[in-house]
Amino acid sequence: MMHITFYWGKKATILFDSWRTDSWPGYLLSLLALFAAALFYQYMEDRRVRFKILAGSKPSLPPPPSAVESPFLLPPSASAFFRPPPRLASALLFGVNSAVGYLLMLAVMSYNAGVFVAVVAGLTVGYFFFVSGGEADFVALQNSCGCP
Repeated sequence: MMHITFYWGKKATILFDSWRTDSWPGYLLSLLALFAAALFYQYMEDRRVRFKILAGSKPSLPPPPSAVESPFLLPPSASAFFRPPPRLASALLFGVNSAVGYLLMLAVMSYNAGVFVAVVAGLTVGYFFFVSGGEADFVALQNSCGCP
């Protein structure tokens, strides 16, 4: 039976039909795995932000001239669409982090209160150890909408 309200209990289906918990040891191991996944999410978010800061600290090229300044510019070539390795690596980190975040969200949508507590506790502890302080707070202050 699918729950549509929060419930407490050891019987839960998390993400897949094959990930069912019927015993306390299996349930507690599942909560520990979700806690670790939430820690990993915060770790990856911190790595992504720090990588973005490091990649952005290199001197950049001046912006290309606009069409008004040079009306006879050729259209961009195929090589213009190639992104440098730091940008590609940043995009890959973002993709992995997004996938883990969505999986955590789907796990919480099992409506098991223990799963909810494990994920929120993992995110909180991960934020404390990996994200709080340093350049990440500076970047967060620059992001006025509070978006990830």
